Amino acid sequence: MNSKTEDVQVTAPAKPRRFVFVLLENFSLLPFSAALECLRLANRMSGKALYSWRILGEGGESQTCSAGTSFQLQGDLEDMQRDDVILVCGGIEIQHATTKRLLNWLRREARKGPVIGGLCTGSYVLARAGLLDGRRATIHWENYDSFSEEFEDVGLSKMIFAIDGPRITTAGGTSSLDMMLKVLADDHGPELANAVADQMIYSSIRTDQDSQRLSVPTRIGVRHPKLSMVIQKMEANIEEPISPSILAKDVGMSTRQLERLFRRYLNRSPKRYYMELRLEKARNLLMQTDMSVINVALACGFASPSHFSKCYRAHYDTTPYRERGTHGSRQGS
Repeated sequence: MNSKTEDVQVTAPAKPRRFVFVLLENFSLLPFSAALECLRLANRMSGKALYSWRILGEGGESQTCSAGTSFQLQGDLEDMQRDDVILVCGGIEIQHATTKRLLNWLRREARKGPVIGGLCTGSYVLARAGLLDGRRATIHWENYDSFSEEFEDVGLSKMIFAIDGPRITTAGGTSSLDMMLKVLADDHGPELANAVADQMIYSSIRTDQDSQRLSVPTRIGVRHPKLSMVIQKMEANIEEPISPSILAKDVGMSTRQLERLFRRYLNRSPKRYYMELRLEKARNLLMQTDMSVINVALACGFASPSHFSKCYRAHYDTTPYRERGTHGSRQGS
């Protein structure tokens, strides 16, 4: 990387603002590294010590990310200061990584009034600690269904990040980069945030109004407005599925025309596509929550457990009960 020619003009704080990263078992590397790199580059581009950071975790020795690489920690869960920013870095199997000791530590530190955030599935930990009740939050789209079922008091959104008072949550991936650029802009102005983005070759800074997932046409590789509208309706109505005839009527088509549209572009019937969406949600709930199989079936629009089990086995070649048994031991306390 080339050396910069001049510093971005900002006023140095009396002391650097400290970010404390708490790494959990199997944390996702990208959200953590993107956030940390923003802080490093902010110092570099300003020529001042605007930020400092500390990397902690239970045990205080090392933590392994989901890619299998271990990172040396700088300390165990320790006492924080009111003006610290605590960022809990989650990843896969977040229930297992959420320990009672971690939850108690977060609740104790929260009483001091610091900003506390969750990167990727770190939002789950904050919710388990009761720190997101009555607040807006987000989490990775893959965990959205299970989170919304478990934490009804949280205003969950599908945006890439959410900032609600002293609580920050991000959806994972590169969303922590956008969130940190927002923090830099709020702390020291947009010129610094833009300079950091340029250094990272990041040309399209997103806001908390941007959605996590690609649009339906981009995801399915088909740009047909009526097909997209139908799929959006399906995704929004999993618990109470809408019949193909009503879906077709809503977009000004006959049921037969809708059938032909799905066959042409997706090589399956609307009914089959809808079923796959419902089973995908069911699998996420089985693997990520402690919901009973019966409640999972109801949440995904199945009138009976037997019908649910039959459809699940046909699609995944295993039963919901076996799926739960395989993954249940990984759930945390």
